[in-house]
Amino acid sequence: MVRYGNSEKAFAWLFIFIPTIFIIIGLVFFPYPLLGGIEVILPLPLFIGLLLLGLGSFLKKEKVTNKLKIAGWTVFSFYWSTQINSLYFAEQGDFINAFLCIIGIYVLFYIAYHEWISLKRNEKVECINWIAGATAIAGLIYSIIELTPLAIWLIEIVAGQSGWLLNFFTGNVSVDGRYISYNLAHIRIIFACTAVQSMVIFIGLILPLKKVNKKRKIFGLLVTVIPIYFLNLVRNAGITYLVGIYDNDFFNIAHNIIGKGGSLIALVILLLIVIKIIPEVFDEIINLTYLYKRNGPIEITIKKFVWRKN
Repeated sequence: MVRYGNSEKAFAWLFIFIPTIFIIIGLVFFPYPLLGGIEVILPLPLFIGLLLLGLGSFLKKEKVTNKLKIAGWTVFSFYWSTQINSLYFAEQGDFINAFLCIIGIYVLFYIAYHEWISLKRNEKVECINWIAGATAIAGLIYSIIELTPLAIWLIEIVAGQSGWLLNFFTGNVSVDGRYISYNLAHIRIIFACTAVQSMVIFIGLILPLKKVNKKRKIFGLLVTVIPIYFLNLVRNAGITYLVGIYDNDFFNIAHNIIGKGGSLIALVILLLIVIKIIPEVFDEIINLTYLYKRNGPIEITIKKFVWRKN
């Protein structure tokens, strides 16, 4: 077991203390809705954090890359601390999303903590390098699309294609920009309805795998990204149909239960397919769950505390 000095043990606990401070700052100083000026500059920590993670993941000089990734996770976590109130209030009191955001901030710092351990031990742990690359790729693609005119263009394309699909089977469907109308239903397609988030997750999972050849990567992307796009059109068309057949009060059931439930099942199936084609994805995910076995200062302290209790 590696021995750590008192100063190193104290420094390690900053990876618990700092995210707690970030969360308090986010809750107190970043209410919902955000002021216009703040909302405009918030993409800066988002992009800076993702760029640092990307550089740290793909450069080769280990000690430099560890520091870049620690900085990247820190800045990226700060961005998410500013989103807690928005995730709660913008979704009409969605406690689950806000809670997951808070837990996620600690998880991101835990990965940064293991980058610090790697730096101290002069070790290279592939799974934490992989997750940094996956986050950078998925986050940058998603953010670039969402924060540019590409978002509006994609929303209108998805609305048009979803409306065409429904009209093919039912008729009486009209599309106006991002709005789909069918009987009494008037559905507005937003960026989340484009399935970009689901697609970039798989792109992020696959592309940073350094030991997987291009052929398998391309095949893995083809069997995930294309089905996700077309299944999402079916989802949008199905929700519009159900609301049109019943009424607007049925929207929450159609969207939040049937639509999201179906999407989750489809994503799990596609993940299993990807793991079959590229088992390295599964290996990296599992290796992340074993990080606690590296026995850094935090883990050692917790184990000692548990032993004393027992």
